Amino acid sequence: MTDPVPHVLFIHGLWIHASAWAPWQARFEQEGFTTSAPGWPGDRATVAATREDPSALEGVGIEAICHAFAELIEGLPARPIVVGHSFGGLIAQELLVHGYASAAIAVDPAPIKGVRVLPFAQLRSALPVLGNPANRGRTVSLTPSQFRYAFGNAIPREESDRLHEAWTIPGPGRPLFEDATANLSRRSPATVDTAAERGPLLLVSGTEDHTVPASVTRAVLKLYEGGPAVTDYREFEGRGHSLTLDSGWPDVADAALEWIRTVALPSSAPSAAAAPS
Repeated sequence: MTDPVPHVLFIHGLWIHASAWAPWQARFEQEGFTTSAPGWPGDRATVAATREDPSALEGVGIEAICHAFAELIEGLPARPIVVGHSFGGLIAQELLVHGYASAAIAVDPAPIKGVRVLPFAQLRSALPVLGNPANRGRTVSLTPSQFRYAFGNAIPREESDRLHEAWTIPGPGRPLFEDATANLSRRSPATVDTAAERGPLLLVSGTEDHTVPASVTRAVLKLYEGGPAVTDYREFEGRGHSLTLDSGWPDVADAALEWIRTVALPSSAPSAAAAPS
């Protein structure tokens, strides 16, 4: 029996619809992978539909997202390689350490518990949600100006506005509140066992990212130091949080493909274990 074609599962982050991964899916499928890009629980099929009625996203948190993707993965013929952006990068790490992924790439990942770096740019990017405690149980949309600061600061304003119009959706506030209080919570859903036996992990950052500054991703990398598994880091000069969406996305996708070919395949990660919590 031949091995199944490697599957790559893409996970979007806060405020971005899953369909934004379509160019990545096309690129990876050209290279012989199968792919999928499911939405978060509560996402609707299109950007327009989610904007029209985002109510199913209200109150959705990190744990619910992790369990939804774990359940999806259980229906696949083999553990996928998971690629996540922003909060999707945090979810990718959760899935990896719990044995649901053979390898993972976390691009500009939301910080896991234990990261204590809090640059001003990151705080300002989160203020549209964290500035109002009532947002924990509801969805919040970014204005074009807020998107420009959080995502599109390293690209021309015209491109930032196009990306905002094309891909943004209301996002649940709960994950941001959970992440912001992770270091104060004994059982934070943003906890990742950085000493776990797992498949290889690549952390990716852009030097101009406001939402997850490179210093935050480097702090995540430091938490994995001394662990039993491969953890690599790649930094893109002059790139912001839109690096998976904007006109420079092929550079990031090609770097991801190269890492997968050279590091992630084949993988000797352990078999699936407990569901992420």
